Amino acid sequence: MATFTHQWFSDINQIDVHEWTRLFGNEPFTRHAFLYALEQSQCVNKETGWQPQHLAVYEADKLVALAPGYLKSHSYGEYVFDWAWAEAYEQHGLAYYPKWLSGVPFSPIEGQRIAIAHTNTQSVYEYIKKQLNLTSVEQGWSGWHVNFCPKVQVQALCTDDIMQRVGVQFQWFNKGFKTFDDFLNTLTARKRKTLKKERAKIAQQNITIEWLQGSHLSPETMQLFCEFYQRTYLKRSGHLGYLNIEFFTLLQALMSDQLIVMLAKKDNKIVAATLSLQGENTLYGRYWGASEEIDSLHFELCYYQGIEFAIKHNLHCFHSGAQGEHKIPRGFEPVFTYSSHYIVEPDFRAAINDYLKRERQHMTIYKTQCADLLPFKNQ
Repeated sequence: MATFTHQWFSDINQIDVHEWTRLFGNEPFTRHAFLYALEQSQCVNKETGWQPQHLAVYEADKLVALAPGYLKSHSYGEYVFDWAWAEAYEQHGLAYYPKWLSGVPFSPIEGQRIAIAHTNTQSVYEYIKKQLNLTSVEQGWSGWHVNFCPKVQVQALCTDDIMQRVGVQFQWFNKGFKTFDDFLNTLTARKRKTLKKERAKIAQQNITIEWLQGSHLSPETMQLFCEFYQRTYLKRSGHLGYLNIEFFTLLQALMSDQLIVMLAKKDNKIVAATLSLQGENTLYGRYWGASEEIDSLHFELCYYQGIEFAIKHNLHCFHSGAQGEHKIPRGFEPVFTYSSHYIVEPDFRAAINDYLKRERQHMTIYKTQCADLLPFKNQ
C-alpha cells in the first residue's frame, strides 16, 4: 500500500513552477503564474481574507498531488454561496471561519482543483480526505470545501460525510460554426432578429471593437483596462473590486500568451474593455469595465465578441462567467457545476446535507426549465 506524506505551503513560490506545471498543465486559472500574480499583488493574503494554504502530497520524495488552497475568514469572491451556513453557525454561537477552500479566487471557473499524478488516484484522494478532515479538527476550521471541480472529481471526493453541491452556469458551445452567421442560423427567426438588432446598434453608434493579444498587449493597456474595471466595480458595488493594477500588470508580464483584451472605441475614443483568458479549448470571459453607459455595448463586448473569437479560433466553448439568465436567449446553454463540502460539526453537517439534497433536485428542475427557453430552432 502506498505511503504518503503531505506539506502545507503559504507561498506558491515555495513550490517549483515546473512541478506545478507537470501536475496542472497550462489551463490559465490553475497556472502557477496566475496564482502567483494573485499572491504577489496582495490580492490574496491574510488581510484580504484569502490566506494561501496550498496542499502538496508526496510519495517518498516525489510530488504526486497538489491542491491550491486558502484559509478563508469570509465567503466573498467564491461564487458557491454558503452565507446561510455561516449565519446559522453565528446564531448558535459557533465560528464558521476560518474554513479551508480549494479553488481559484474570484473565478467561478470549473477545473481540476486537486491535480494527481499517480497510478492509484483513489488512494491519493483517500489520503487527502483523511488529512483534510484531521487538519480541520486540529486547526479549528469549520470544514473544508473544493469549489468548481469536475464531476468526476466530486465523485472521487464525496462520501456520506463529504457532500456534493450542484449549481448551474450558462456557457456557449461551438457546434462547428465557421462564421457568426452560421450560429445565427441555428436560432429561431425572432431570436435571430433580436440579436441582429442589438449588434446593429453598435455600428449605428459609431463603435468599433479591437482585439489585442500576446505581444500587442502592454502595461499601458492593462493600466487602462484596470481603470475601467475598478470604475465599474465602484459604481456597482461601492468598492474598487478584488483585483488591482499590480495583478493585471503581472498577468500581462507572465502570461500574455493567454490574454485577450477587447477594446470598444466610440469616435476613436476607448470607452469600454474586457479581459478574457484562453485555455486549450475554451475562451473565458472574465472582467469588464466601461466609462459610460452605451446601449447594447455590454452584450456586444461581453458576449457576441467572445462568440466571434471562439468561432475564429475554433474554440469549443465560451465561458462568460457565473449566473446570468439573460444569456439564455443569446444561445448560452445551462450546465451543471460541482463542488464538495465537509463540515466538522455533525449536527450542522446533517442539516446542510439535507439541504443540499433538496437543492440538487431544484437545480435539476431549474436546468431543464432553462434549456426549454433556449432560442434554437426545434428546441
